[in-house]
Amino acid sequence: MAHYVAIIEDAGPDHAVGVCFPDLPGCTSAGDDIDEALRNAPEALELYAEGLEGDGKQLPRPRTLTELKIDPEIANGLKNYMVALIELPARAHAAE
Repeated sequence: MAHYVAIIEDAGPDHAVGVCFPDLPGCTSAGDDIDEALRNAPEALELYAEGLEGDGKQLPRPRTLTELKIDPEIANGLKNYMVALIELPARAHAAE
């Protein structure tokens, strides 16, 4: 079962809460609040996986939080925002 680290950006009550996945460029999700953003995140992962599969590509291996912390392009986001592990729905990676 694959879990991807998500960075959650809560810009305040007048803005949507954004979710991005450092290992999956362009894979994002959002919600009106943190709970909704986290509920929407697995669907974003699933759609991203389906898109890659349709292009004949494989999902990259999810890095651990420790691995992401040493990546200078990602480390700052990890310090400034909340993080969560989001599970890729089983049917999206059944072929792995």
